[in-house]
Amino acid sequence: MTTTQPDWQELVGSIGNLLAPSMAKDHPNLPVVKAEGCYYYGADGKEYLDFTSGIAVENVGHRHPKVVQAIKDSADHLIHGPSGVIIYESILKLAHELQQIMPPKLDNFFFANSGTEAIEGGIKLAKYVTKRPYVVSFTGCFHGRSMGALSVSTSKSKYRKFMQPSWLTYQLPYAHPDELPEGADPAVFFPEKLERDVEKLFNHQVTPEEVACIILEPVLGEGGYIIPPKEWLAKVREICDRHGILLIYDEVQTGFGRTGNWFAAQTFGVAPDIMAVAKGIAAGLPLSATVASKELMEQWPLGTHGTTFGGNPMACSAALASIEVMKEEKLMENANQMGAYALEQLEHLKQKHDVIKNVRGVGLMIGIELHVPETGKPNGEAVMDVLNACLEKGVLFYLCGNSGEVIRMIPPLTVSKEQIDIGIDVLDQAFNACNK
Repeated sequence: MTTTQPDWQELVGSIGNLLAPSMAKDHPNLPVVKAEGCYYYGADGKEYLDFTSGIAVENVGHRHPKVVQAIKDSADHLIHGPSGVIIYESILKLAHELQQIMPPKLDNFFFANSGTEAIEGGIKLAKYVTKRPYVVSFTGCFHGRSMGALSVSTSKSKYRKFMQPSWLTYQLPYAHPDELPEGADPAVFFPEKLERDVEKLFNHQVTPEEVACIILEPVLGEGGYIIPPKEWLAKVREICDRHGILLIYDEVQTGFGRTGNWFAAQTFGVAPDIMAVAKGIAAGLPLSATVASKELMEQWPLGTHGTTFGGNPMACSAALASIEVMKEEKLMENANQMGAYALEQLEHLKQKHDVIKNVRGVGLMIGIELHVPETGKPNGEAVMDVLNACLEKGVLFYLCGNSGEVIRMIPPLTVSKEQIDIGIDVLDQAFNACNK
C-alpha cells in the first residue's frame, strides 16, 4: 500500500509532531525555499532581508557562487573523509590558509563539526597538557550545550536546568557595563575589579595551581553582545601568564571577520593560547576547529581525542572558498565601515525611542538593548514585539541576552549601505508600531 507524501509546506503545520520542542520552538520558524546573498526567499513568496546571517554563520552571504562551486567540485571527488584513515587535499590546504590569518603561534588544528565540539577539544587539551582539574569561565558566556561546554556556559540558567554537570567549574564576573560606576573609566575600573575578583576566587574557592584554563568569549554573544575594554582582556592574559593557566578564546561567533578583523584576538590585540572557531568558517557547512600552537598540540597524543566527521572534505573546500572571498571582496573593511555606519544610525534611533537603553557593536556584531523606561528592567517582551513587526515588513533579526532583551544585528559581511538603511528604517517603523 502506497501513501501520498504531504507537501512540505503542509508539514510546517505539524512541526511540533515531527521535531523536538527544543528544536522547533525557536523564533520565527520562517518557511523558506531559497537563500541568496543577504536574503531569504520565503515559501509565502516574500523576500526577507537577513540580519541574522544564519546566526553569524553566513559571513560571505548565502550561497556565494564561489562557495557553491567549491562544494560541487568537492562532491565530484570526495564527500566523506575520515581524517587519519585517509588524508586529502582540502583539509591540508585549509590548515595552511588558516595559519596565515591566525594570531601568532596558533598554527595547529584539530577539525571538528560544531562550535561546541571545538570548545570540548580546547578544554580537554588544556586539562591534558597542564594536568590540572579545574576550569574558570565568566558569568554570561555561552560555550555550547554538550555537558563539557555546558559546565562553563552561564548565559541562561535554563540551559543548565536539571542538567548541572557533575564536574566543578568556577565563574568570574564579565566586564558588564551595568556594573560600571558613573563617571568611571572602563579601561581602569574593569581590570582592577577583575584583579580583586580573581584574588577572592583564589583565596576562597580554588588555588591557581589547580586551574587548567580560563575560557571566555572576547565579545559576549548569547549573553547580550557585551564588548569589554581591551585592557580587561589584557588583564585576563596577564593573570593567566602569572599562574601558568592557559587562556581559551571562544571565537565561534566573533571569528572570520565579524568584528572587523579575522578574529577578535586581533581586534583587541590580546591573543589566547587556545582558540575555538566555527560558525563563519565554512559558509554554512558543519565545520569547526580547536586551534593551538604546535608545541601544545604535540603534548596531546593519539587517542586522547578523535572524530569521524570532523574536517569533512566538502566543508574544508567551502572554507577555503570563503576565505578567498573575504580577501577578494575586502569584507573585513566592509564590516568596519558598515558597522560604524549602522551604529551611527542606531544612535539616532535611540534618541527617538526611549525603549532603547543602549546600542553597542564592534564590526558587524551589533546589539540593541531594550528596557522598560520607567523601571530600567530588561524588556524581552518588547524585543519579541519588534522582531515580529520587522518580520512582517520583510527583515529578519534575532535576539540574545539573559532576558532576551537584546536585538542582534548581524548581517552578512557583504551587506550594503542601502540594505543597512532598509533594516534600520524597518526597525524604526517597528518601534513606532509597538509604542502605540
